[in-house]
Amino acid sequence: MAKVFIAGKIPDKAVALLKAANLIVDMYTDDKLISTEALKESVIDSDFLITPLSTQVDRDVLNHAPKLKLIANFGAGTNNIDTNYAKKLGIPVTNTPMVSTVSTAESTVGLIIGLMHRIAEGDHLMRTTGFNGWAPLFFLGHELQGKTLGIIGLGQIGQAVAKRMHAFDMPILYTQHHQLPVSREVELGAKFVSQDELLEKSDIVTLHLPLNEHTKHLLGAKEFKQMKDSAILVNAARGPIIDEEALTNALVNHVIAGAALDVYENEPEVSEKLKQMKNVLLTPHLGNATIEARDAMAVIVAENVIAAVNDQSIKYIVNDK
Repeated sequence: MAKVFIAGKIPDKAVALLKAANLIVDMYTDDKLISTEALKESVIDSDFLITPLSTQVDRDVLNHAPKLKLIANFGAGTNNIDTNYAKKLGIPVTNTPMVSTVSTAESTVGLIIGLMHRIAEGDHLMRTTGFNGWAPLFFLGHELQGKTLGIIGLGQIGQAVAKRMHAFDMPILYTQHHQLPVSREVELGAKFVSQDELLEKSDIVTLHLPLNEHTKHLLGAKEFKQMKDSAILVNAARGPIIDEEALTNALVNHVIAGAALDVYENEPEVSEKLKQMKNVLLTPHLGNATIEARDAMAVIVAENVIAAVNDQSIKYIVNDK
């Protein structure tokens, strides 16, 4: 019987499907991330690996997995896996795209509203010093209506964000490599512009693009200076897209007004300076942390393993080109 090693706890749906397919399932269940040594030991006799995107599967790990036939990454990104080396070894790597779209878009909207209306600040106030009652100038935030939203990366998630924020009567600018069809732009209320124009005109800038050699530190000191000093930055994509040190300096020096971050450059570590700022909203990588999204991701990884066992077509291979 083929063995599947799961490198972290995932929803029961996946385990049930794998066991129903008569596969041997071994799952790492500690709350801490699996160590590299434990991972190498576990993949030695494994035919399939299901791994969360928080676990690094590098060349060293792959060299300890002579039987491996598939790596099913539990997440849309695959930056945690050496996909090129896996391809050289003949190991397909898959991900779980699209099923995270709604959850991540909703989470992004929540970050924007939370920061603009100072919701987390208000919650902290009520749990600590309290307040003296309603007053005309007390604890003011900003409405979304009429503010310009700039979206860098208008793919599936970016479009889902645009669709939701368009309902708030926000002008929407976007930038990416290719312009969308005009009909789709009209539907979303979005206008294609250069990155420079987007940064200069947007009141809120939100990132929705993958991390690669071209997008690492896409936004740094130069880009923050292009933004309005009243603008906020939202990142629910990948932490290293932002130069976090430059962002911290921009916030300290009031180059921009605030930031809402769900991902971090050195995740899970977070800058102590960011933690101390009242104009920064921080969440622990919750973009697709919903029961619905995670269950759908679990089904994808399990079905891909089962398809591989049965020599059937595998979905969402990321290293086949």
